Amino acid sequence: MNRAAITFDWNQVRAFLATAQEGSLSGAARVLHSTQPTVGRQVTALEISLGVALFERVGRGLVLTPSGAAVLEEVRAMGEAAARVSLVAAGRTVDVAGTVSVSVSDVFAAFVMPDILIAFSARVPEIAIDLVVTNTLSDLMRREADIAIRHIRPEEPDLIARHLKAGRAALWAAPEFLRRHGRPETVADLAGLPFVGMSDPATMVGYLTQWGLPVTEADIRVHSDNMVAAWEMVRAGLGIGVMSDEIALRTGGAERVLPDFTPMDVDIWLTCHRELKTSRRIRVVFDFLAEALTR
Repeated sequence: MNRAAITFDWNQVRAFLATAQEGSLSGAARVLHSTQPTVGRQVTALEISLGVALFERVGRGLVLTPSGAAVLEEVRAMGEAAARVSLVAAGRTVDVAGTVSVSVSDVFAAFVMPDILIAFSARVPEIAIDLVVTNTLSDLMRREADIAIRHIRPEEPDLIARHLKAGRAALWAAPEFLRRHGRPETVADLAGLPFVGMSDPATMVGYLTQWGLPVTEADIRVHSDNMVAAWEMVRAGLGIGVMSDEIALRTGGAERVLPDFTPMDVDIWLTCHRELKTSRRIRVVFDFLAEALTR
């Protein structure tokens, strides 16, 4: 290796990679927990070190130059290598004390995790939990979280998963809603009734119609990507919603609609990266969650 040829540092590379991915210095600063001037200086320093222009400004955004696009291909490989180094280092940590990040959906975070975390803190107070609340799949390879609680089986070869239990999801509505609109007795009776969407109307309709429900976008009277907010709208009587039996029974305030019709299974999978499973701290959290979620 010709070390003398390396005239830039990793911070410059990280700044360039984040800027290329986000399309702006402000976006890069946000994901790097830095400031826009700092990121800008790091990108400029990398351009000077390499002797090429990496970006050109178009409107309010930045676009890669041909040289920048070529550099990006190599930088991506560096970023993936850095992520692997971080995984290996974390996996070999033997000290239990520290922080473990757990990725969960918002409804799980709000209605299931508090009781679990109270019990965990009492048993293992030296481990802090960073709850990553998201309704998308966290990238465990890139350390967006150490452990993820998911409703689908992971397909990535570097992830290991434990199937904890199979649940059910059903249609629910508030008693007040059923008094106003009547209690549907068949699937056909759902036509024209207000629904609460837990995603945008088009996605929600696609989800519901695949289960044979006669719902149109016009029937989605209110919707939110925040499932906690959407569920509260169901409990307030704004419409019929889909929710897992576990959450609905835990929170109360809603009744099953068409009890004989169950639109989907809701499996619970506990997932983490292979390398991280060798970390004693992460293994402690993984095993505790597995025990708590199968009760």
